[in-house]
Amino acid sequence: MTAATIGTETQIRTQIAKVDADRRAIRVWLGVVIFTLFCLVLVGGATRLTDSGLSITQWKPIHGVIPPLSVAEWEQELELYRQIPEYQQINKGMSLDEFKFIFWWEWAHRLLARMIGVIFALPLLYFWVRGRVEPALKMPLVGVLALGGLQGFIGWWMVSSGLSERVDVSQYRLATHLMMACFIFASCVWIMRSLAPHSDDASPSPKARMLAGILLAMTFFQIYLGALVAGLDAGYSFNTWPLMDGAVVPQGLFVQSPAWINLFENPKTVQYVHRIGAYVLFATTLLHMAQCLRAAPQSTHARRSVLIFALVCMQAVIGIVTLVTQVPLHAGLTHQGMALVVLAFAVAHLRGFYGERARPVAMEVRD
Repeated sequence: MTAATIGTETQIRTQIAKVDADRRAIRVWLGVVIFTLFCLVLVGGATRLTDSGLSITQWKPIHGVIPPLSVAEWEQELELYRQIPEYQQINKGMSLDEFKFIFWWEWAHRLLARMIGVIFALPLLYFWVRGRVEPALKMPLVGVLALGGLQGFIGWWMVSSGLSERVDVSQYRLATHLMMACFIFASCVWIMRSLAPHSDDASPSPKARMLAGILLAMTFFQIYLGALVAGLDAGYSFNTWPLMDGAVVPQGLFVQSPAWINLFENPKTVQYVHRIGAYVLFATTLLHMAQCLRAAPQSTHARRSVLIFALVCMQAVIGIVTLVTQVPLHAGLTHQGMALVVLAFAVAHLRGFYGERARPVAMEVRD
């Protein structure tokens, strides 16, 4: 081996070591982003469950960071709240202390949303300027940042739906807001997972990766159905299981016209479809686990399929408890948080079938 060859290999090893160090740093950063997003969604869920989402009736992206600091400012905020239908029809006569309770939930939700922007944008700028972002990662990360900005507009679009004619926000806009949050969350998990070491295990079967993708899509869809349930307060009625309203298939599922509107605006139908979606997700996850364990029981993919199935089972139990106890705050938040855990592991499981992202080096070192 010539000195030139040794020098080239040493240079490549150094480059690979730098790439690995940069990837570790970016994974840590994305891990913080993912955790903060998780907290943001939970606070958003608490805001919904405590009916706090309409307590701040103005959108002030910058000035809104500062909460009321005097009695006069608190009275001004309460007076603005008194102008909307929710106060006039539901909370009329609310005291200032009662108003503060719902105000702080919504304020905390908006503050966390602003913090996400800072936590994502500033480190991204630092890594970018220092040349630590791989070329193939730049557009995905900028895309996530852009989606975060869009999410701010979607959040206000959602809130504005409850400020004039309704006493709550539109379930359609609530579902859009939650799904965008979940897409951003999943995108961060996908990118972080792509930068982590992967096993060399082959797919247990030709269909295993496809079924893992279906599981991820079904998880997204089930979360969407859960958002409709939340938007319609559908979880506060028909609080029995396994029967619903005394039957396996209850009556009154398609009483509204046209029939399809029941899937979005009939609380009974929406809750029923959410239940069915849970059963289908459970069955598909079980089938995927059985398929992986039968084809390659010792593979990393098979072990992950067992974990996904266990998480779905836990979420099912939490969902049932949340339903039969009529959605207390702690149970509702646990159910929502567990949905994000299932989503994160479904993303990581699917990404595991694709292997680690290739390093941006000219050649690999041969020992």
